[in-house]
Amino acid sequence: MTFEELNLKPEIILSVTELGFVSPMPVQEKVIPFLLDDTERDLVALAETGSGKTAAFGLPILNTIVLENKHIQALVLSPTRELCMQICKDIQSYGKLMKGLKVVPVYGGENIVTQYKQLDIQPHVLVATPGRLVDLINRGKVHLENVRMFVLDEADEMLDMGFKDDLETVMKQLPDDHRSLMFSATMPREIAEIANNYMHDHEEITIGTRNAGAENVEHIFYMVKADDRYLALKRIVDINPDIYAIVFCRTRMETKEVADNLIKDGYNADALHGDLTQAQRDTVMNRFRAKSLQVLVATDVAARGLDVNNLTHVINYNLPDDIEVYTHRSGRTGRAGNKGISIAIIHQREQYRIRKIEKIIKKQFRRELVPTGSDICKRQLFHLIKRMEFAEVNAEQIDMFMPEITAKLSYLSKEEIISRFVSLEFNRFAEYYKSAGDINIKTEEKKNRNDSDKKLIDKKSYNKKSDRKEERKSKKNAQPKRGKKIRLKMHYGSKHNASPRSVLGIINNYTNDKSIIVGDIEITQHFTFFDVYADQAEKVLAAFSGFKGRGMKVELA
Repeated sequence: MTFEELNLKPEIILSVTELGFVSPMPVQEKVIPFLLDDTERDLVALAETGSGKTAAFGLPILNTIVLENKHIQALVLSPTRELCMQICKDIQSYGKLMKGLKVVPVYGGENIVTQYKQLDIQPHVLVATPGRLVDLINRGKVHLENVRMFVLDEADEMLDMGFKDDLETVMKQLPDDHRSLMFSATMPREIAEIANNYMHDHEEITIGTRNAGAENVEHIFYMVKADDRYLALKRIVDINPDIYAIVFCRTRMETKEVADNLIKDGYNADALHGDLTQAQRDTVMNRFRAKSLQVLVATDVAARGLDVNNLTHVINYNLPDDIEVYTHRSGRTGRAGNKGISIAIIHQREQYRIRKIEKIIKKQFRRELVPTGSDICKRQLFHLIKRMEFAEVNAEQIDMFMPEITAKLSYLSKEEIISRFVSLEFNRFAEYYKSAGDINIKTEEKKNRNDSDKKLIDKKSYNKKSDRKEERKSKKNAQPKRGKKIRLKMHYGSKHNASPRSVLGIINNYTNDKSIIVGDIEITQHFTFFDVYADQAEKVLAAFSGFKGRGMKVELA
């Protein structure tokens, strides 16, 4: 199928042809004919980010716009400022030959006065983030009574970010005869509820498998002790010299710590987290898009809106608590027909979580061993040789220097020149890894044991086990009785996908003290309440003091 066969307006076909579009992508091939042929029914489309969704809804929107009608005829909601700007830019490029077309983006973090001026004459298409749109509606600056097509893009991410109330506010402003289109990578319960409550006789179109990861993504896990995660990360980066990756961490503090350590150790890395100003965030994202950064360390929330098609790896420094978040993360690589790798660095107790993810994404993880220093040195050496072999020689610029260089190196043989050149880059890795040990966790494969192995357990082994049991019992009895407990409140609840595991992870990360005993965790929509012993409460409160914002503030309940 070609775009000419989709019954779009000639000027739209000409624009997309000039942009290099030849054949529709799978999501476009299914969605565009449905939207053009069936003018009444709503739509829920499940497709990965980077699968061509913007053109799938953008082209039909442009096909239905009446340029003489100076009202908002189509509304597109997106979760982040970056995605909002990108959608607007794309729709403008698809409709560049439609004379008089006006497409306007409105989003938070931008001077509202500037956006006011853009809305003095209502655009044909408004692209917005939910919070800013509700603000403009309340101020009487946006009028939605003429909207004929409403698009909810990245709907699952919008709900993850807590925009459900804003979405419902917007939907109540829309006219009864509008058409709703919802695009999402996964289909959580909340998405199904919105579809049932606000859509009329909707069609569901799925590209690939519902809630599954991208087809081109390979899933790998490495198993190390928790304290060796950072060492494992460095070795993964070193064994992949051309890596272009996002490393996902659980908290802002962990993100900063990992990025700072990578920078200090000489890696081309930076961090993206909620403590950055918008200007700092834009600078980091632009550097990463331009590939002047090889590794971006980020939290899930901070990475939303970062749309990059050619990532080689996504690395889960910690597995997320929600399997759908893993699907989002892994779907950032393996886009646009490229192959990608999603890596999880886990410890032994997390193997069961790998199995749970496998059931959802319907793909198996492959366990690999963290590479040794020898493996890394060999890979880096041959990568250097390959770069040299295919380096472009600009004779005009270097010929004038060659006689002097040749004379200066004349006392060296060909083999000596090569070995010294190689050593310049290679020595750094050889020196660092010369005494590096094996950090892989050795797992005992029970199924490979035979009966004779089992019979080799002697009386001495039983005595050792008994001794250890007594030792543990003695230590337990020696623990001091701490007295009363104090209840604390964390500004982090089910609305933010809180779970007992993630709460404990945050407390451990901020206090950096595994002796903190946490009991009786109670999670509400906006807060988490938990008990700690009185003599440890002050330490917990001190660890969290100075951290402001959702999920990072802890106080007495």
